Amino acid sequence: MPPKSHYTAVCDLRTGYDPALQALAFALRFYKINHPDQVVFDEVHFGKFASYYILREYYFDVHPPFAKLLFGLAGWFVGFDGHFSFENIGDSYTENHVPYVGMRALPAILGSLTIPIVYAIMKETGHSTIVAAFSACIVLLDNAHIAQSRLILLDATLVFFMSLTIYSYIRFRKLRYWEFSVEWWSWLIATGFFMACAWGSKVNGILTVVTIGIAVLIDLWDILDIKKGHTLEHFWKHFMARALGLIVVPFIIYLSFFYVHFAVLINSGPGDSFMSPAFQETLIGNELLTHSQGQQVTGYGYEDENNHWQVIPTKALPEAGRGRVVQHEDVIQLLHVNTQSLLLTHDVASPLMPTNQEFTTWPKDDHTRHNDTLFIVSLVDGKAGDAWKSKSGHFRLIHVPTKVSMWTHTKQLPDWAFKQQEINGNKNSFEKSATWYIDQIISTDSNLDLSEINTPKEPKKLGFFRKFGELQLLMLQHNAGLTASHPYASTPINWPFLISGISFWTENDTQKQIYLIGNVVGWGTCVVFLAIYMGIIIADLLARRRDIEAIPDHVRNRLWNSAGFFLLVWAVHYLPFFLMSRQLFIHHYLPSHLASALLAGSVLGFILSDTINFPISVAGRRTHMRPSEYADLGVKGPVVVGIFAVLMFAMFAFISPLTYGTPGLDGDAVNSKRLLSSWTLHFAAKNT
Repeated sequence: MPPKSHYTAVCDLRTGYDPALQALAFALRFYKINHPDQVVFDEVHFGKFASYYILREYYFDVHPPFAKLLFGLAGWFVGFDGHFSFENIGDSYTENHVPYVGMRALPAILGSLTIPIVYAIMKETGHSTIVAAFSACIVLLDNAHIAQSRLILLDATLVFFMSLTIYSYIRFRKLRYWEFSVEWWSWLIATGFFMACAWGSKVNGILTVVTIGIAVLIDLWDILDIKKGHTLEHFWKHFMARALGLIVVPFIIYLSFFYVHFAVLINSGPGDSFMSPAFQETLIGNELLTHSQGQQVTGYGYEDENNHWQVIPTKALPEAGRGRVVQHEDVIQLLHVNTQSLLLTHDVASPLMPTNQEFTTWPKDDHTRHNDTLFIVSLVDGKAGDAWKSKSGHFRLIHVPTKVSMWTHTKQLPDWAFKQQEINGNKNSFEKSATWYIDQIISTDSNLDLSEINTPKEPKKLGFFRKFGELQLLMLQHNAGLTASHPYASTPINWPFLISGISFWTENDTQKQIYLIGNVVGWGTCVVFLAIYMGIIIADLLARRRDIEAIPDHVRNRLWNSAGFFLLVWAVHYLPFFLMSRQLFIHHYLPSHLASALLAGSVLGFILSDTINFPISVAGRRTHMRPSEYADLGVKGPVVVGIFAVLMFAMFAFISPLTYGTPGLDGDAVNSKRLLSSWTLHFAAKNT
């Protein structure tokens, strides 16, 4: 175990956190949390998902379930029955007796607790109390963090667990001279656990995993250095320990979120249609459990008698009985009931897509085109002998001679075809979107007992990993497909500069509004200190090329290791968004903003003091101790941070009507809050 004397030293470093900061964090995030008593912005989604957990109805979303499970738990705990649908922004909670304050309290608590974690991160990385308070203040008084923390949204949970991951990894790294001790293992496992929670809260939580992964690779690369005197066996022990703590454990935790997700959502719900028939048949009340086989294919989105088709066998039927069950890979013909013509395709270009084949019909009594009317019923995931069923029997209809698959698309035909959807032949016979299902039975043998057909069956079983894999693939596909335009979407280059925000909620009668935007003082400071840090690093590299040691080694190490780690967190949580084509919003920058607040504190400490708190890691039994030193900020440290805090609070208070949605503002007041012309605020007075 690490020596007790070290614990005393570390505790001394961590003391000084002012409870007033924590009290202020709770006060700012809980202030008028009951306002507005209406659905705000994405509460229409995440409040609704909490309802589904309480009702146990299956839903689909692009984000992992952990944070939403917490909202469902919070709703259940405060007595929410799940019957409010969160249908539209502006729907009243009060009129529908929804205990929304209890649900909003969850992110408010997590957002408030993020402040002491930011402070503790700075202290653990060797920064003085005043510098730690500086970084904490940037997040404490930030309007965007506060607005996100007061609503039923995912970002506060993501940021909270991201900050805990950073804190735990720093504690783990400080025990590197006490490798494989109980404390070392504890902080390694804690890092993996909190990392999984961040990953499970929101899809971009995967960036926290990438951040730790890069840091660990750098760490292992250092251990591999033969100059460190370590054997390969020693390296592999470290590798396996990290693989266990930062791959196996987080993955098990991540899987557990989905296990609970599937265990809770056992009833049919709005997410059924996203899933495969096999998945849907595991849900109680799903319509696939109440239907059998039937006959229908259509090229438009409604049902009428003109889209009734009869299955014509191509093999002789048994002499006795009602016929023969159509099976996977059977060859059939489809007879259009109204026109008594057979479905046909041939090597002629379709009207809208010259690369695809035309689908048409042919008189049933004209046998000259018999082969062109033959189609193979290929069941999705089907095996020999599988029966073709309605609803659950998703299939491809593959033309025997040309091997094209019957397919449709969203582009409509011209007026001459009444703007219906074109049916054509896709030359990729295994195209995933070229799948169909039979919707209903339109006629049946009089001897068939329909009441037996429509009796609900017991839900089927499907392995957890198959359900997990299917959902993960759908989450990735649909997340990438969120490319539609949005009036408040923005590009990543704009985020650090607060070029635009998001209108969360408005009330016309009182001219109240919630507009998500950050504290200009804090965000501007972070941008400036990011630039200063890069300038310091580049200048030092150039100086060292000329054999000029302008910065002492231990100070430089702190700049590279502590501040450099914060830069890594910022970059990994920010730069990947430049590669994404999906809808993006300024709240995606909040994790990076927290990291930039940590980096700003590191740079401020470097500017204000020529010395640092050193050493901060736990000394091992054979560690060669160097003389200790302490950062001396003098009077200028408290003065600078005090002035900064006053400016932060003044800006926070100035923007607060947009953060809390109260009080209402007249047109001139709205114009005064618009610090940039690109801020699209409501109720602004027209310039005359």
